Amino acid sequence: MAGGGGPLRFNLLGALEVWEGGTKLRLGGAIQERVLLMLLLESGKMLPVSRLVEAVWDEDPPATAPHQVRKAVADLRRRIPGGSETLVTEGPGYRVVVTETQLDLAEFDARLRTAKEALAAENPARAVDALQATLALWRGPLLSGEGTPVIERASVMLEERRLAAAEQLFDLRLGLGESAELVVDLRQLVHQNPLRETLRGQLMLALYRSGRQAAALEEYAEVRRLLGEELGIDPGPELTRLHEGILRESPELAAAPKSWEAPSPLPAAPEIKAPSTLPHDLADFTGRDRELQELLGYARHEDGRATRIVAIDGMGGSGKTTLAVRAAHRLAGAYPDGQIHIDLRGYTPGEQPVTTGAALASLLRTMGVPGPGQQLPEDDAGRAALWRATLRGKRVLLLVDNATEAGTILHLLPASPDCLLLVTSRARLVDLDGADWISIGLMSPEESATLIEDILGGQRVSAEPEAAAELARLCGYLPLALRIATARLRNRPRWTLAYLVERLRDETRRLDELSLGERSIAATLRLSYQALDKDSRTAFRTLALHPGGDIDVYSAAALLGMDVRIAEDTLERLLDVHLVLQPEIGLYTMHDLVRSFVRSLRGEPTAQDDGAAVERLLDYYLTATEAACEVLFPGRRRRPTGIPPSAAELPDLTHEKLAQVWFSREHPGLLSLVTLAERSGYDRHAVCLARNLVFHLNARGHLQEFAELCRLAVTAARRLGDLDLLGVSLSNLGVACWKLGRYEEGVKVAEEGRDVAARLGDRHTQAHTESTLGLYKSLLGRFPEALVHLQWAITCERELDSPRAEAESLTALSALYEQWGKYPEAAEAARRAMRLAEQLGRQGGKLVALTDLALAQTGLGDYTEADETLALARQLCDESMDQGHVAMTLALSADIAQRLDRPNESSGFADRALALAQAGSSPLRQAKLENVIGRVLRRKQEYASALALHSSAHELASSVGHRVEEAYALAGLASAAAALGDEPWAAEHAAQAEELFSAMGIPPNARRT
Repeated sequence: MAGGGGPLRFNLLGALEVWEGGTKLRLGGAIQERVLLMLLLESGKMLPVSRLVEAVWDEDPPATAPHQVRKAVADLRRRIPGGSETLVTEGPGYRVVVTETQLDLAEFDARLRTAKEALAAENPARAVDALQATLALWRGPLLSGEGTPVIERASVMLEERRLAAAEQLFDLRLGLGESAELVVDLRQLVHQNPLRETLRGQLMLALYRSGRQAAALEEYAEVRRLLGEELGIDPGPELTRLHEGILRESPELAAAPKSWEAPSPLPAAPEIKAPSTLPHDLADFTGRDRELQELLGYARHEDGRATRIVAIDGMGGSGKTTLAVRAAHRLAGAYPDGQIHIDLRGYTPGEQPVTTGAALASLLRTMGVPGPGQQLPEDDAGRAALWRATLRGKRVLLLVDNATEAGTILHLLPASPDCLLLVTSRARLVDLDGADWISIGLMSPEESATLIEDILGGQRVSAEPEAAAELARLCGYLPLALRIATARLRNRPRWTLAYLVERLRDETRRLDELSLGERSIAATLRLSYQALDKDSRTAFRTLALHPGGDIDVYSAAALLGMDVRIAEDTLERLLDVHLVLQPEIGLYTMHDLVRSFVRSLRGEPTAQDDGAAVERLLDYYLTATEAACEVLFPGRRRRPTGIPPSAAELPDLTHEKLAQVWFSREHPGLLSLVTLAERSGYDRHAVCLARNLVFHLNARGHLQEFAELCRLAVTAARRLGDLDLLGVSLSNLGVACWKLGRYEEGVKVAEEGRDVAARLGDRHTQAHTESTLGLYKSLLGRFPEALVHLQWAITCERELDSPRAEAESLTALSALYEQWGKYPEAAEAARRAMRLAEQLGRQGGKLVALTDLALAQTGLGDYTEADETLALARQLCDESMDQGHVAMTLALSADIAQRLDRPNESSGFADRALALAQAGSSPLRQAKLENVIGRVLRRKQEYASALALHSSAHELASSVGHRVEEAYALAGLASAAAALGDEPWAAEHAAQAEELFSAMGIPPNARRT
C-alpha cells in the first residue's frame, strides 16, 4: 500500500516503507531498516539497545554495535519528519510512538478486533469484510525474508497470525454457503503451506460442495503422503473425520444456506463450568519473595503472539511445586476458562511417569472432552490436535508438575496465545524453546527461620533460638527437610528443638530422621539419582569419595579417570538434575544432605574400584601441589616422593598468582585429603602431600593446621619406617612448634630430626634442623648455644648450594644478634639474607630481611636509614604476604616515624599494625609487635595504653617461653607504671626485667629503647 491514512505512514507487512503523503522516504541502509522494524514491531514499548543489536546482527556483533545502533536512530530521526517525537529515547533504549492509523500492523490488529466484535454480535458479513480488509494489508514477510533470526522469528509469528485470520475468513465464507469461489484462493494458500491441515480441510470441503468429490479425496491422499514422508505422522482426527464424511457423502457436509449457520466438521463440545483443579495453596507459604515476583512478572508479560511458558527448576525438595501453586492461585483470576493442574509424576516414589497420551486424555476429560457419543483419538498426535482445538480462543492456566522431558510438554502446549503454561522440573529442559526459566536454590537462613517459626509458633522458637538456627543448618535450608523436621516436632510436643538437633547431628542417621510418612529426603533424592544413566550414577557415587567441599573439573577428571571435558560434561549432567551445585564456573559442590545420601549408596556396585579412584585423586593432588610449590617457593629442595607423577591434566599453575589462588581455594579439601590418605593406608601420599601443603600453610599463617598436619605426617612416616620422610616431617613439625611458641617441645623434635638426618647422611635436613635449634634456643634466651647451631647450619647450607635455606638461617641469625644487642652483626646478616631473597625472587623472604635490617639500624640509631629500609618493605606489603610480617613492618614504621617527628604518620602505622596483629598472628610476633607499639605510646605519654600493650605482650611471651620479649615487656610495664605514679609496682617489674636481661647476657647499652 503506497501512501496511507495520514501524512506519515509506516508499512512493515512486507518490505519496510515509510510514506509522507504520497512520497516514499529513504531510510538509509540495512541497520536503519532493522532498527526501525524492531521498534515498530514493539510500538509503544521501550527496547534496550542490546535488543536492537541482537535484531541487527545475526551473531558476533562488532564491538561498535551499540554505537552503530544509536547512530542509526539519529539518522532515522533526521530522515523521518518529526523523527524526534516519533523515535523517543527512554532509559537504556528507544521507543517508537505512532498512532493506529500510522502503522499497518496496528491497523491489522484493529481490523482483527473488529472481526471479533462482529462475530460476538452474530454479524458474520461484517466479520468477513473486516477479515478481508485485514488480509489486504499483507504484502509479504518482514523485510521480504531478508532479516536476522530475531526478525525471522517475528516474521514467522506474524505469518501465523495471517494464516489464522485466513482460516477464520474461509470458515465464515463456507458457513455462509460459498464453495467454488473459494477454491483458487485456498489452493494458493495450501500450496504455500502444504502441511497445514485446517486449510487442506477447508479446500476439501469447498471442492466437495462444488461437486468435486474425487478432487477432495485426492487432497486428503496428498496431505497424508506429505505428513508421512516429512513428519512420520498421519492426518489429525478432524481431517480424518472429514475424509470419512466425504467418502460416505455425509449429509452433515452439505452446503449451508446463505445464512449464519456455519457447520463444523467436529460436533461442538458441550458447555461445562470452567475447571479448576489446582492443589491448595499453603497457608504457611514462607520466603521465595524474589522468585515469586520474578515468576509473576514473566507470567503477566503477554505479547498476544504465543502461549506464555514459565518453567521452574531446582533440586528435589526445594519447593518448586509450592512456589508454582502459589503463583497459579495469584494468577487464576486472569484465566476464567480454567486453571488445570496435572502431575506427570516424573519423580514420584513408586510410580511410573505419566505418558504423553495419558496426560492428554486426562486434560481433555478435565475440559469436558469427549462429549456424549464421542471417543478420544488413539494416537498422541490426534489427542494433541484435539487438545489445541479445545483451547482455541480460551484463557486457560495449565500447571504441569514434575516434568522430565520437553517432548511431553510440547504435546501439551496450547495453541492459544491467551493461555499460560507453568512447568516444574528437577532438570532444566533445554529443548523447551520460548520458556522463561527460574532456578530456585536453597532458602536463606532468614527465610528458614521464618518457616520454622510459622509452623512451630514464635513462643516455642524463642525459647530455643540457637537450636532453631542449628536445625535450619542441619536441614541444609532445604524446604522439604525443614517441613519434615518441623512436622515431627509438631507431632511430638515433648520433643525440644535441641533434642531433634542432637539426633540430626548423627550424619549416619540424618536421612532417617528426615522422613515422615510418604515424605522423605532420601526417597526424593533417590528419584533424581535413578533418573540418571548408569555411567552418571557411577560417577556420582565415585565423586562422593572427594573429601573436599568443592570439586573442580580437574580433580573430578582425575578421580573419575577421564578427560577433563568429559568430566565436566558428567558434572553438568548432575547439575542439570541438581544433585550438585555450581558456586562458580568449573567448580561444583554437593549439598550436605546430598552428600549424606550418596554416602548411603556406597554399598552399591561401582564400575571402578574405590581404592583405585582414591589413589588417582591422591596422585593428582600430589602432582598439582608439587607444581604449585615450584612456582610459589623457588629454591625449595626437590625430594623424590617414590610416587610416579599423575597423568591427569593439571590446571594452569605456571604463574605465582594462579598458584596462590589455586592453593587458597583447595586449602580445606587438601587438609581433608591428607587425612583421607592416612586413613586409607596411603602413608607415603600423606607424608608427601603434607610436606607440600605446609609450605602454603606456613606462608599464609595457618599455624594450628600446620602443626596438626605435621604431626599426622610424622605418624605416617613412622608407620612407613622411612627415615628420610620421617626426617622431613620432623623438620616441618619443628618449624610449627617454633611458630606456635612451643619452644621446649620444638627443641626435642628438632634434636630427633637432626639425629635421623645424621643417620641418613642427609646434610640438607641436618642443616635445617640445626637452624631450627638455633631459632628455639635464641627465643629461650640461650644465645651462645643458638649461635653455634646457626653458624653450623649456614656453613653447611652454603656448601650444599641451598640458597633458600641459607637465607632463612641468615634471617634467624640476624634476629639472634638483634635480640642479643649485637646490632652491627644483625645488620650484616640481614643484608646477606636480603641479597639471597632477591636472587631467588622471594618477595616474602625479602620483606622479612628488610624488617630485620630496620630493627638492626634502629638499634644502631641510624633512624634515617631505617626509614628508607621500611619504605622499601612497605612496597612489598600486599594481601599475598604473611599479614604478621606486614603488621611488624607497620609497627616498626610507627616507631621510626615517631623518632623522626612525624606523629600523625606514626599513629596511622600503629593503628594498622595492631588491627592486623589482632586479626591473627603468632604469639611470638604479636608479643614483639605489642612491645614496639608500647614504646611508641610511652614516648607519646599515653601511659595507660602502653601499660595495656606491655601487659598483653608479657602474657603472650611468658606463655610460650619467649624470654627476650618477656624481658622487654617487663621493662615496658615498669616504665609505664612509674610514669603513672605506681613506684612499688614499677620497681618490682624493673627488677624482674633486669634479672632476665642479665641471664641472657644483654647489657644495658644494647637494649631497645
